[in-house]
Amino acid sequence: MPFGGAPGGDTHHAVALLRAIRSERDDRWMPPSVRVSNLTRRFGEITAVDDVSFEVGEAEIFGFLGPNGAGKTTTISMLCTLLTPTAGQAYVGGHEVGEDAGAVRREIGIVFQDSTVDERLTARENLVFHGELFGMPRNEIRPRAEQLLERVELADRADDAVLTFSGGMRRRLEVARGLMHWPSVLFLDEPTVGLDPQTRRSLWAYARSLRETEGVTIFLTTHYMDEAEACDRVAIMDYGKIIALDTPEHLKATLGGDVVSVSGADNEALAREVRESFEVEPRIENDAVEFNVERGGDFVPILLARLKNPVQSVGIRAPTLEDVFVSLTGHQIRDTSFSEQDKFRSMQKRGFGRRMR
Repeated sequence: MPFGGAPGGDTHHAVALLRAIRSERDDRWMPPSVRVSNLTRRFGEITAVDDVSFEVGEAEIFGFLGPNGAGKTTTISMLCTLLTPTAGQAYVGGHEVGEDAGAVRREIGIVFQDSTVDERLTARENLVFHGELFGMPRNEIRPRAEQLLERVELADRADDAVLTFSGGMRRRLEVARGLMHWPSVLFLDEPTVGLDPQTRRSLWAYARSLRETEGVTIFLTTHYMDEAEACDRVAIMDYGKIIALDTPEHLKATLGGDVVSVSGADNEALAREVRESFEVEPRIENDAVEFNVERGGDFVPILLARLKNPVQSVGIRAPTLEDVFVSLTGHQIRDTSFSEQDKFRSMQKRGFGRRMR
């Protein structure tokens, strides 16, 4: 299937396909899944991940949505065996991360936020080297590499050094590398940061196709709302805690109705008037007063007739996941500038490259 092509078939067929493929190699294979119970990670007095619990089903696209510093990368680092939990348990592919790290690593593929492909090697050499590190049978390595290079539309650049690749091409190669050893779970940590919109859309189209073609469970972290909207389920994370977990549609439905925005010369005065007149709790976002009401189209004429403060503009829109995040946390996702990721980048680059048997 070409990179960015439309997925075919259905999820049940994909899961059956992956089971058939893996059963030929390992009769003990278990369905891909992630199960986390009361997982906690502390760094001294700082609690980066605070008693989180959740499950990810097989062939599901599951997203962690939250700002930098929310605990997303710390959680993935524990699930990928790069960090040891302070407390709690986590299972990936049926294996406990603290007790059977080797088995967990054989079950997973990872695409880190920072590029980790070897620029001095060609695209093909990067994939072959990865297959050798994971102890793949030699007769499977090159055919698998060729298949994946074709799938991510890099077959014509297979023998070019990666240092000549664009950022989008490197990202596609990293996805291919993460899939080399037939993982059941693919972790994507902020996979589209720094990519142009067209490349982001192509990468997402391909990610969605993976569960159709290979039955892969995809676990990603993001602070982009459109990426979270594309997930089957989303866990909203802030300050180390999961504060909501559901499908994007159900999360947005919790706000109730439409988002009405109104702006004027004095938004603070408008907010007070809206609160007192309609008994709703407005918020000032994007230089406007925003609040949620049922049937926004019917409500706006009533709003304009009752407001005494001058109004310069008014709008109605459907709620977004950012509205959910603001409603739950009181701040926008971009308001948090602290980054946890720098703590682990050097660890990630050196901690996931040893031979697996």
